[in-house]
Amino acid sequence: MKIYNNLSEFIAPQYAVVTSGTFDGVHQGHQKILKRIRKIADQHNGETVLITYWPHPRHVLFPEDNSLQLLSSIEEKAELLSQNGIDHLIRLPFTQEFAQMAPEDFVQNILINAIGTKKLVIGYDHHFGKNRSGNFEFLKQNQDRFGFELEEISRHDVDEVGVSSSKIRNHLLRGTLKEANQYLSRPYELSGQVVHGQKLGRTIQFPTANIEVAFKHKLIPKFGVYAVLVEFEGALMEGMLNIGKNPTVSATEDVKMEVHIFDFDKDLYQQCVRVIFIDRLREEKKFESVAALKSALEEDKNAAKTILKNYRR
Repeated sequence: MKIYNNLSEFIAPQYAVVTSGTFDGVHQGHQKILKRIRKIADQHNGETVLITYWPHPRHVLFPEDNSLQLLSSIEEKAELLSQNGIDHLIRLPFTQEFAQMAPEDFVQNILINAIGTKKLVIGYDHHFGKNRSGNFEFLKQNQDRFGFELEEISRHDVDEVGVSSSKIRNHLLRGTLKEANQYLSRPYELSGQVVHGQKLGRTIQFPTANIEVAFKHKLIPKFGVYAVLVEFEGALMEGMLNIGKNPTVSATEDVKMEVHIFDFDKDLYQQCVRVIFIDRLREEKKFESVAALKSALEEDKNAAKTILKNYRR
């Protein structure tokens, strides 16, 4: 997959099958659109083109509102789109000025002049242009003039999947990880750098790596203990991860993400790792003593090992 941060770098293929949107999480609903444009492109010996926007439009239009957390960073999104058969990914910088572009100008300047769209495929509720005034009806009414074919993924087809980025975010925030993973059609992931912590885990034989998430808008799942896989330098390792404030051993209000990797004793400080969330074990809780905490961690470890052993990768 080729990635473009500037439209001037893009050379239009002979038959461009195009879609556009934020595609946060690249979930099952998105995958339906991606499969469709891949099929059309193959039928016409063409190439797939996806237009996405960065930063996320809401972060630009409502800069004081930090409530929107995202399922994927721009790098994670690119990796997922590549896995789903996209040939060309165009990342348009979303600015206040761009938000004022009229739908007519978007179609003429971007879809026609820059990309040479031969077929456009969009979801049933897709909007674009100033005040989101561009939609399928606008495109359909002007289809002959624009000169490209148009296809809409119907409400029925999208609702049949029954998924949205918002629904997945809510599941992750509620701790219903299995449902989120099902809608994503893969385990939820995040990446970050291992940083120094208080090193309390090693005093009870559960050393942990403290992870600082690289992408500031990345959604962090609900506090609790999770069975996870940790990817480092191409290797997958089993472990368990805690998200929370460590109430048994810490008096601070700082939220930490700490992973204990099974049978692993190498130094990971300043290294980047990927965490893959397989299942949620329990809520975070405050134990009466450190001994009680250690006993619970032993149970967590056994439970996580059983889950990870049975997980089909």
